Amino acid sequence: MSNDYDQDKDQNTMINPKPVQNWLFFCAFMVFTMAVIGAITRLTESGLSMVEWRPLIGTLPPLSQAEWERVFALYQETPEFQKKNSWMGIEDFKYIFFWEWFHRFWGRMIGLVYALPLAYFWIRNQIPQGYKPGLLLALLLGAAQGVMGWYMVVSGLADRPSVSHFRLAAHLGLAFVIFGYLLWMAFDLRGHAAKETSFCLKRHGWVTMAALSITIIWGAFVAGLDGGMVYNTWPLMNGHLIPPEAMSFTALYNDPAAVQFVHRWIAILAALIALSFAWRIKSHALAHSVFLQVALGLATLLTQVSIPLAALHQAGGFIVFGVMIYLLQGLHKK
Repeated sequence: MSNDYDQDKDQNTMINPKPVQNWLFFCAFMVFTMAVIGAITRLTESGLSMVEWRPLIGTLPPLSQAEWERVFALYQETPEFQKKNSWMGIEDFKYIFFWEWFHRFWGRMIGLVYALPLAYFWIRNQIPQGYKPGLLLALLLGAAQGVMGWYMVVSGLADRPSVSHFRLAAHLGLAFVIFGYLLWMAFDLRGHAAKETSFCLKRHGWVTMAALSITIIWGAFVAGLDGGMVYNTWPLMNGHLIPPEAMSFTALYNDPAAVQFVHRWIAILAALIALSFAWRIKSHALAHSVFLQVALGLATLLTQVSIPLAALHQAGGFIVFGVMIYLLQGLHKK
């Protein structure tokens, strides 16, 4: 019995984790790219152009004029078209349809790029010991993200011409969770020697991550409510440090101006916490990415949400988040 255990242990130590690690890094990169595509989809107001959820046959875009007219007719029945885009012709519709289709198509590609190699590694017994449950969990998270995306879209197809900013925040938040989880497993496969780390430093790191996460959530609220289109000045908002709209508690997560106010100052607080953590841990990558993200945020605001800058701002959020995952995983490496 002991010999069998030793043989299994020896076999596991002979597994090269590099292919699995590289695959996880590539999947995380695809999630990162998906987030940028999602930002462009949101910024071009394309997210409600596809009113059907067809997981299999919806992979291909319309291939005939008759099919284009059918899907355009479905869009014409939505509140967004009737209240905001009634001027739109079919050629204009094709532009916004492309971004939403591409967003969903990329999501399907992530599913294939994740599921097929997972099956291969599993069958070939090339998954290091202890990682199978975690890899299956990531697969379930990906499936949940697809359902969450449709749940978000549905909120804008009934009575309102936009999606719920709460569901948008949940959709974006789950993307960050998946991205961070894939990176955590990939970094965990490095297998470097553990370093002695104080509890205080770990706590500082997780406080930084919490502040960053709250900033991300309110950033999604801003995007969902088009909060970046108002008060495009810094640091005052129409001459006020605190705008009148922010005087109500419920407005802080419902009113566009108040939500923007919360986001801009939580972001500054999160940046200060992150910079102090970067100083303690001597991470130039974290410090530089934080400075860049703050600059992109201000540029996005001052340009009244320029699409390229806003997409880069979302990408910057994922970069800062990824750097934090790298640092935190290193502090907790066993």
